[in-house]
Amino acid sequence: MARVHNFCAGPAALPLEVLEQAQKEILNWQNAGLSVMEMSHRSPEIVSIANAAEADLRELLNISDDYAVLFLQGGASSQFSAIPLNMLGEGKTADYINTGQWSKKAIKEAKRYGNINVAASSEDDNFASIPSFDSWNLSKDAAYLHYTPNETIGGVEFFWTPEVDVPLVVDMSSTILSRPIDVSKFGMIYAGAQKNIGPAGLTIVIVRKDLIGHAAEITPTMLDWKTADDNDSMYNTPPTYAIYLAGLVFKWLKKQGGLEAMEKINRKKAEKLYSYIDNSGFYANPVEIASRSLMNIPFTLKDAELDKAFLVGAEEKGLLNLKGHRSVGGMRASIYNAVSEASVDALIAYMQEFAAANA
Repeated sequence: MARVHNFCAGPAALPLEVLEQAQKEILNWQNAGLSVMEMSHRSPEIVSIANAAEADLRELLNISDDYAVLFLQGGASSQFSAIPLNMLGEGKTADYINTGQWSKKAIKEAKRYGNINVAASSEDDNFASIPSFDSWNLSKDAAYLHYTPNETIGGVEFFWTPEVDVPLVVDMSSTILSRPIDVSKFGMIYAGAQKNIGPAGLTIVIVRKDLIGHAAEITPTMLDWKTADDNDSMYNTPPTYAIYLAGLVFKWLKKQGGLEAMEKINRKKAEKLYSYIDNSGFYANPVEIASRSLMNIPFTLKDAELDKAFLVGAEEKGLLNLKGHRSVGGMRASIYNAVSEASVDALIAYMQEFAAANA
């Protein structure tokens, strides 16, 4: 069976080369006589796999020794609670920026644990833009500032980093590893793996070490970053196979030329698709040009009555998972690192064909 073009927002496409290596090793990893998923997490083999994955991630993102790298479970959503529990502190306020559905979820959860100031929001704009920095109503002496650099659902992305005097906390689930970032500008970075890192089940936390060890007394053991850091992310059984696959993805990224090379590829893919949409007269993207995501591209058809037919035809062409999120509607193409330019070309060719047939 031929491989399809997978535009899913997550769990998302994985590099074919990575899948083929995993397939080759699934029964017998490096002549160990068993699969990685059967190994004890205390074994030298798993420890070496985890250490190699961390080293490669540190190299890709240029992460200094001032930061801990944690391999956790619970998805990025578990960090919506972990962040205020570890960082908010009694009687303090944290600032949050609301630019979409994932920002809203983070804000709702954080409010369970303390005072949260929504310093800026683009909800009145249907989350089609990012509020200008000069409009932000930031708190004095906030414990931290949280924002979502890329909103998977709405297709809005920050291409700048706020300059503030408090730790920046960011949910990079759908943008991490798509282009270089300066980790030193952030206090804490977290990301679910199932977009640009690997399969679902693994969550990456990159946190400055001076921010560890301040958890509130009510913090569950499994949400205390110190627990994970003190135990090399192995306080309990970690998602061993997901870590193994993430490690293969990190090596694949290095082989492609690293994040500078990936950014060039990702910009080219996104520019192609946006350019076609903007000039088609049949499709439209709702996001302001300066805030358009490189990873998640929502679009609507000229007539919403054609949505179902568009999706049926797309599946017949092997173009899968293009239906937009239920909260937004329309279509969405997620074009993460593992989605090739050829897949984007195939999508554009189908969009042209469909538009011509339904003009």
